[in-house]
Amino acid sequence: MIPIRLGVNVDHVATLRQARCTLYPDPVEAALIAASAGADSITVHLREDRRHIQDHDVQRVIQRSPVPINFEMGVTEEMLGIACKLKPKYACLVPEKREEKTTEGGLNVAGNLAAVRDACARLMKAGIVPALFIDPDPAQLAATIQSGAPQVEIHTGRYCDATTDAARGEELMLIMNFARIAHEAGLEVHAGHGLSVDNVGPIAAIPEIVELNIGHALIARSVFIGLPAAVAELRRRMREARGQ
Repeated sequence: MIPIRLGVNVDHVATLRQARCTLYPDPVEAALIAASAGADSITVHLREDRRHIQDHDVQRVIQRSPVPINFEMGVTEEMLGIACKLKPKYACLVPEKREEKTTEGGLNVAGNLAAVRDACARLMKAGIVPALFIDPDPAQLAATIQSGAPQVEIHTGRYCDATTDAARGEELMLIMNFARIAHEAGLEVHAGHGLSVDNVGPIAAIPEIVELNIGHALIARSVFIGLPAAVAELRRRMREARGQ
């Protein structure tokens, strides 16, 4: 089975910093620590309202990180301009609403295909590999294939938020089937949102999924055991689920 990669999202290190608008804790320092602890990539989401990650964070982390940067971004002219200027290795197009606490649901590719297709083309022209963050919905997968994006990230929020074993099992089955079909269509399959050391196993065990992007739960865990230990713990759980 293909080894599974871990992308660490450091947005919520910046959330803590912005609570008092200090210079610390620095999300770029967190990115360097996570990379040293075994993270395969670092994710930062520059939101329109700049609620956590700031423009200077993105520039510094791209310059300093020894592992690739995954730039989460809304499908806007401003974010496309920033991405094409700074040139992270990867960009993940996500939905964004000003009033939400965090990203809620996947990108509506089917309803915005022309804009998403144009964004993917611009990113690839700049040498950036785009991914689309979508729900495990066949209609969205069909649109994703038409968009030209080579990668897809499955939104795992409903799986993580399920309150019964039956509901969680249903969501897991949807994700498993979606991952298989996306892989057969030639897409590289990632997953993320709400994953933690407690629920990551069944998702990590899906053979078609080659990367998990995890942030909030990992950063929260690091408060108690430290960031290197939290990264190591999560990687160990992922490898165990993968049988590696």
